Amino acid sequence: MRLIRGLSNLRLLSARADSPLRDGCVVTIGNFDGVHRGHQTIIDQVREQAIARGLPSVVMIFEPQPREFFQGADAPPRLTGFRQKFEALLAQGVDIVLCIRFDEQFRQYSGMGFIDDILVKGLQARHLVIGDDFRFGCDRAGDFELLKQVGPDAGFTVEKTLTVTVGAERVSSTRVRNALAAGRLDDAEGLLGRRYAISGRVVYGRQLGRQLGAPTANINLKHLAPPRGVFVVAVTLEDGRTCDAVANIGLRPTVDGRRPSLEVHLFDFAGTLYGQRIRVEFRHPLRDEVKFDSIDALQAQIKQDFADAQAWLAAH
Repeated sequence: MRLIRGLSNLRLLSARADSPLRDGCVVTIGNFDGVHRGHQTIIDQVREQAIARGLPSVVMIFEPQPREFFQGADAPPRLTGFRQKFEALLAQGVDIVLCIRFDEQFRQYSGMGFIDDILVKGLQARHLVIGDDFRFGCDRAGDFELLKQVGPDAGFTVEKTLTVTVGAERVSSTRVRNALAAGRLDDAEGLLGRRYAISGRVVYGRQLGRQLGAPTANINLKHLAPPRGVFVVAVTLEDGRTCDAVANIGLRPTVDGRRPSLEVHLFDFAGTLYGQRIRVEFRHPLRDEVKFDSIDALQAQIKQDFADAQAWLAAH
């Protein structure tokens, strides 16, 4: 799969004689946060049309996401960071991901400017798979109807995205986010089509876990929206090995934590993980986050968490 970053790189690629876009492509556009079952169905639509036409499939995404640009710190937290999203799209068989920087200059694109510069001249789009509530261009002036109206003269056709429901409600990133916030891992898994996971690079922490006899690998959560509490997890290392582990996500109230953090203790592991990128898959909730009266009480609970996790693993 190819990643195209920014409009300038899109223009350079589309101008090349050997461009994979020389004959056009089939495109969908959106945030694709979480790449949940609804997104997967859209991608299946795109791939089906692309294969039928002998063209590459393209997913257009934005960084930052539009709501992050407009709302700043008040924007909803993400389910996945950029790299994890890219990896999920790769797993779905997408040929090209176009990532456009959403800034003030891009915000000022008119609806027709977006169609002319990006869809027609840049991507040479032949078919679009788009939600009928999709809006684009300055002041959200462009919509599904404009695409249908312009398409015949611009050389592309337009198709509505299919809707996926679970429990009689549409699958959405908001539903996944709410399920995780409530600690309902099974519900999140049903919406995602896979277990929820966080990928990230291991960073240096305060070494408190080591001092408590439970060394941990720490991952910065940044703007992610994970569940809070203690969980049985599976950790995939850079070399492909998978280790059983216990993860704590939260503010660490007993030690006056200020920012949400992910701390993972791997069973039967020796070595250092600093700088490595790992994947943490959430398998089973053990308990909510609690503020303990003392470090000794916290240490005792950590030992109990390990015992509870190993008992669950033994039974599964």
